[in-house]
This record gives sequence, C-alpha cells and structure tokens, in this order.
Amino acid sequence: MNQIDSRIAAVQGYLRSHGLSALYISGTDVHLGEYVPERYRSREWMTGFTGSAGTVIVTLDGCHLWVDSRYYIQGELQTRENGVTLHLLGMDGVQPPFEWLGGRKLASLAVDGTTISVEDFRSLEKKLSGTTAEITVVDDVLDTLWESRPERPFSPLRDLPVKTAGRSRKEKIELLRNLMKKEGTDGVLLSTLDDIAWVTNLRGRDLPFTPVFYAYLVITQKKAVLFTDLSRFDDALLPSVSQDITIAPYESLSDTLPSLLEECSSVQLATTQTTVALFEAVKDITRVDEVQIQRSTFEKAKKDAAEIEGFRRAHYLDGLALVRFLASLSKEKETLTEISIAKRLESFREMSEEYLFPSFSPIAGYRGHGAMEHYSATQESCAALEGDGLLVLDTGGQYLSGTTDVTRTLLFGEPSEEMKRDYTLVLKGNLALSKARFPQGTCGYQLDVLARQFLWDRGYTYRHGTGHGVGFSLGVHEGPMRISPNALEIPLEAGHVLSNEPGIYRRDEWGIRLENLVSVFSEGVTEFGQFNTFEVLTLCPFERCLIDSALLSDEELSLLNAYHQWVYEELSRSLSEEDGHWLREATLPIER
Repeated sequence: MNQIDSRIAAVQGYLRSHGLSALYISGTDVHLGEYVPERYRSREWMTGFTGSAGTVIVTLDGCHLWVDSRYYIQGELQTRENGVTLHLLGMDGVQPPFEWLGGRKLASLAVDGTTISVEDFRSLEKKLSGTTAEITVVDDVLDTLWESRPERPFSPLRDLPVKTAGRSRKEKIELLRNLMKKEGTDGVLLSTLDDIAWVTNLRGRDLPFTPVFYAYLVITQKKAVLFTDLSRFDDALLPSVSQDITIAPYESLSDTLPSLLEECSSVQLATTQTTVALFEAVKDITRVDEVQIQRSTFEKAKKDAAEIEGFRRAHYLDGLALVRFLASLSKEKETLTEISIAKRLESFREMSEEYLFPSFSPIAGYRGHGAMEHYSATQESCAALEGDGLLVLDTGGQYLSGTTDVTRTLLFGEPSEEMKRDYTLVLKGNLALSKARFPQGTCGYQLDVLARQFLWDRGYTYRHGTGHGVGFSLGVHEGPMRISPNALEIPLEAGHVLSNEPGIYRRDEWGIRLENLVSVFSEGVTEFGQFNTFEVLTLCPFERCLIDSALLSDEELSLLNAYHQWVYEELSRSLSEEDGHWLREATLPIER
C-alpha cells in the first residue's frame, strides 16, 4: 500500500469510528485562499494532486477528486498510481461534486466548518436537501491523522510606503467606515488575506508566492483591530501601525469578538469570503448583514494612479529581465530542460534590486507538456528542450512596485505550418482583446469572445478563462472581475488590472498561450456615455518566426508592429549593446 492509499484508509477508518459516511475536503485554508501554505495543502496530502484547485470527497469505499480543464492531464498523471477516482469537470456525463453527492445514498457527510465558505455550504445543503444525507460540521479532521503536520507560518511584515500604495491605511479604514455608514452596518470582519494586506498597507511572506500574512481584521466606527502574531513587527513598524490599528494575537479572535462587537447592532460578512465557523461565531454575537463579496474587494481591485504607475515600473523591470533572458537563449549551446530554463529566467529577474520573489510557481511545458494548461515540471517529468517543439513559459514576479504575470510560447528548432497557424490565431485573439473599446458597465464575459473568435472560426477553442484580475503587490489571481465565458455581472472599471491570455492546447503535441497584463482606463465620453479601453502593461516581444503574416489583417499587422516598436523604445536604452541588438531584431516590423 502506497502513502496516499494509507492516508485514504486512515480517513476511512476515522469515518467508520465516528459513524460518518463521507468527508468533504475543500483544499483551502481557514481564510479560503486559493494558494495555501503547507499546513493546509489537504488536497495534495489526500490525493497527491498538486494543482491549486480541486475538490476531494472521501467515502467509505473510495476517494474522489474533481478538477477543471486546466488540470485534466496533470490530475490524471498524479493520481493514476493511487486509489483516487478522477472526475473531469466540464466533460459529458461528469457531475460536479455537490450534485454527485446528492445522487449518493449517504447517511452523513462530514464538513470542516473552518475551510468551507458560507456560500458553498448553503449550496451543499441545497443539493442534499431531500436526500438521506445529514451534514455534520466537524473540526479539522486531518489534524489528528496528518503526522508531522507543518505549523502555520508567521513571517515578518514590511510596510508599503504611501507613495507606492497610493493611500494610507488610515484613509482606507475611513473609506470602509464611510461605506459602512451608507449601507447601514456598524462593523466589518475581513478574513480574506489580500483584502487585509491592502487595507493595512502591510505585506508578509506566509505564502510562497503571495506577499500576504495570516490575520483577521475587524473595523467598527470606533476601532480597527488586526489579529495577527505580534512577533511579526519590528521596533519601527509596530508604533507606526499602532497609530491607526490595534494589534491583537491571532489566536485571540474568538475570545475577543464578543467585547469588540458588543456596540455593533450589525456586522457585515461576505458569504463567499467567510467560513461557516466564523459566520456562526459572529451570528451568535450580533446581527449579520450579508453581502456576497466584501466592499474592500471591490475597492482593492480599482487601482489608483500610484498603483498603476507601480505596475508600469514592475513591468518595465520584468521586461528587461525577459529580454535579457530571451537574448541569452539565442546564444545557448547546451541543452536546457523545463526546470533549468525557468530557473534561468528567475536568475535574470533576480538581477533587479526591486525584485522579491516569483508571483506563482513557473509553468514551463515543452511539446506535449505544454498542452497541460497548468503543468508543473518535476525531476521525474522534466523534459529536455531538444528537437523541434514549442515551450509554453508562464511566469511572473513580485516586485517592490507591483506584480507581473506573462506567458510567451517559444520555438525550439524549426516550426511546422500547423504550429505557425495555431500561434497566429492565438495572437490574433490577444490583439483583438487588447484593442477593445467598450462602454462603461461592460462585463468581462461580454468581451471574452473577442479572444476566441479566430479559434472558433476553425472549430478550435480553449477551456480556461481568458483573463483574471491581478493584485497590486498581492495575489496574481484577484477578484472580483474576470474575462471568461461565464456570465459574471461585475463590470470592468478604470483601474482594474487583468490578464489577456488566449491559448490552444493539442494533447501530446503542443500548447500555445500568449499572455499580457492590461489595465482598464477611461478613454473618454461620447454622446452615448463613457467608454473604456485597455492599456497593455507587459513588455516582451512575441516569437516572430511563429507568426504567419498572411493570417493577419492590415490592422493586426499595424497593432503588432506598434507593440513591438513600443517594447523596443521602452527597454532598449537600459540594455547592453548586445541585448539591445537582439531586441531590435526581435521587434523589426513584420511585413507580408
């Protein structure tokens, strides 16, 4: 019996001893984060699957994992040696986990109330209503079974200067208080880590790629209390933060809430961002004013002028690293691998004193690995970049001034006509979305087809979203807005920063993804109202030898050449003569 099978058996033993039929594992933490520290990687511990999204349900006779299209291949590879049944969401006949549970004859289902949102819990209750299953809210089941489980991290904190953050923490707290007044609520409890980091202008390193820190933040009209570990603060930072915020121990939240909220007739909680356990604790103290998404999340997403300027600075530095890296590949004589090429790019980012660390784990997939949308190379799977093939290289960086996320598909050897066709169709979609002009109130799903249209014309598509929000010196995935086919009624507003990343994936052959970050800005007002458009932030040339100019319109050629000229003008003055020459060649106008 391998390690995963032993763990499944241990959980099943727990279920039997407690009279339970199944255990639901969300794979997140007590703050409902997408990316979590080692302590909360329950999905990986239970199944061996290392992706950032997926649902696990352990029953008395099996273990089941649901993944979306980003992880079809990775999920298959990482679970095929284990006793895990894989469910591919979106495929014909595959039921989502809650519906699947509703069709099972279960006596009881255990759910950890500290790692499931109120919204998801209610959806689960609805799916199981009318069935024989009784939902039992339990404490962290895995804590008694997980040997040598890592502790919760508490990293040192740093202060984000107001000139970088745009607004002081005092201003942001007052902004939320004013919003609370307008909405008739007396307090707000934030448990979403990136919201807390944004409000406080503090950054940590509790997660590998996101500069957030474990904390809760309670704001009333009279107080602002940050529950976190006091050891994080140095002698200079603590007095500064304490001018506006009271610091309390992280573990004291539950004991402190009754006295802290006693003067509040109501407290606002977001049902998608608050755990069932925390929601119930507050509900026992005062009335809860429910919203789906916290107001701080909406405010955080609208970057101000200082934050947008920080994004530009971060992308300028990232562009220099990318060009120096690409120029070095043109001189490379040794064979690189998926792992070594990602490390090489990282080394060029590290040349900047303003670089902190990666914004996510690098994705470097060669040939068939590139068709795995979120492939992560291991020592066992790592491919050498030999022969003719395409490499999907999706990486990003956290800088003092902002966050980056960029994907380029690189050619090794000679391209086939099919490669050039696919690459150019994806590029056409990227260009079409980049130049979009749209009225205020337009949502991301209304623009999504612009990036897919040329693939659809050929009967091709991709299954992931076209664009996700990006945080300012925060998470590389940020809500509430996005660009995808799913009808999310959240308009794109000035200050939003999103990715633009269409792609195509041919199993066992190649993947192609081209990603730039863009910011939304108000272009002006016509007789029909305000119109917005995008500013491209990413500075990195596309792969010229993969572009079939015959497939580009005159307007697309003009857009592409203008982008390349801008990249050259922005970066060339800071490059060596040799790297500048490479960039000049890489950005020369493309003609028919």
